[in-house]
Amino acid sequence: MFAVLIAVMTALVAIPAAPALAAPGTPVVFVHGYTGSASNWTTAISLFRAGGYSSSELFAYEYNSYGNNIQNAQGLATYVSQVRSRTGAAKVDIVNHSMGGLVTQWYVKQLGGAQYVNHVASLAGANHGTTSASACLIYVTCQQMYPGSSFINTLSAGDETPGPTTYATWYSPCDGIIIPYTSTTLSGATNNYVLCETHIGYLTDTSVLTAVRNFLR
Repeated sequence: MFAVLIAVMTALVAIPAAPALAAPGTPVVFVHGYTGSASNWTTAISLFRAGGYSSSELFAYEYNSYGNNIQNAQGLATYVSQVRSRTGAAKVDIVNHSMGGLVTQWYVKQLGGAQYVNHVASLAGANHGTTSASACLIYVTCQQMYPGSSFINTLSAGDETPGPTTYATWYSPCDGIIIPYTSTTLSGATNNYVLCETHIGYLTDTSVLTAVRNFLR
């Protein structure tokens, strides 16, 4: 009887512990720029998939380019909540382009989004405005995007990169739309200077997009 008990105990010790369940991947929410759409992110999504992301981790938020960026940010807050509920993830990463930088910043800074966002990657974000918005001032979004607007001043006041969120930007003197091009940089972020990239070129620049993917990982 004693020998049987020893054998059973030895067998139990020999059973390897069950492996810990892997934590779910952090979903990525892409936020387009002025007059953009989810289709802007086709190259990025393909590249992220090639880098190990699943389709169920990649999302593209669409908003009204001609409406109001405060409402657009509120919509982003709702969208992020839906993504978190759908995926079971506690937080998301956000990749934005152009005016999407303003939508993202308002959500993160003014609507408490920092607690739900791990990383923010801003590609040519209009984070401090752009004088090229003077061409479309009939729209509230463009009024908000113009340097010195109350919207821009609110975002620029205090900590530009609040909360536990990690921030990075990509900016280039060849942008042509974000004027001045240094408007994209944020105090407290890792600001990546790109030698020469056009404003729209970021959306298909696999070198930059790979750098963004690596930043999120």
